[in-house]
Amino acid sequence: MLRLVLPKGSLEKATLELFEAADLTVQRSSSVEYKATIDDPRIIDVRILRPQEIPTYVAEGLFDVGLTGRDWVEETASDVVSLGELRYSKATGLPIRVVVAVAGDSPYQRVEDLPSGVRVSSEYPGLTSRYFASKGIDAQVRLSHGASEAKIPDIADCIVDITETGRALRAAGLRIIDTVLVSYTEMIANRAAHEDPAKRHAMGQLMTLLTGTMEARGKVLVKLNVPKDRFDAVLAVLPAAQSPTVSELANGGYAVESVVEKRSINTLIPALKDAGASDILELPISKIVT
Repeated sequence: MLRLVLPKGSLEKATLELFEAADLTVQRSSSVEYKATIDDPRIIDVRILRPQEIPTYVAEGLFDVGLTGRDWVEETASDVVSLGELRYSKATGLPIRVVVAVAGDSPYQRVEDLPSGVRVSSEYPGLTSRYFASKGIDAQVRLSHGASEAKIPDIADCIVDITETGRALRAAGLRIIDTVLVSYTEMIANRAAHEDPAKRHAMGQLMTLLTGTMEARGKVLVKLNVPKDRFDAVLAVLPAAQSPTVSELANGGYAVESVVEKRSINTLIPALKDAGASDILELPISKIVT
């Protein structure tokens, strides 16, 4: 039913890991193969292509749905439907930021300080040109094919580049003076495909699986038993996603279960036991759909 395109390159590993965790394993003959399959009746074709190209191909109808960064949707000015964010990037759960950076010793403190005719190097010439135009600055924007930070100060006065933490830019002796765009990975759809009720329903189901998988990351299910006279004490130390599930036991007392953060589990379990809980189980979670 759906023709799906996934990002190759920096987002590839994180995307394939997400799909596998969602039980939508992407199968291909080798790591350099561009054609793939997913054993799911909703997906009839899978391609793995550069994220820079994906918004254009989805807008043109070559694919029904794809994953790419909001940065490339904006750069290509593609007319697509956003199905929602998937909050991961190439190395962290942080978004990438498209930023303006200058040399650390530059006199410019704000973008508005940059002079007319400023030389700008960027992998995002379209987005960059529109950004500087919105600021009323006449900028000479040149396409960069990488290593933009090496072009300051001889080739460019400033760059527009991506960062997750800013660490690499600081290491190169650069200073960020503005953020152009904050970008997460997004699932986007072709407008005509999205208007088809069956395809729109299938797209929504895929998003449910992927967002449910992401919601479950870093969480576990805790199940425990507690006598009636210790119930309030146990509940006081038990965090819950919304509220814990409580049921009465046949021999008195309660069975309680709750979703909690994995990082807190080693302090939580002893605290629950100290509060009077018993038969404590920690269970992995694959998906959380609310």
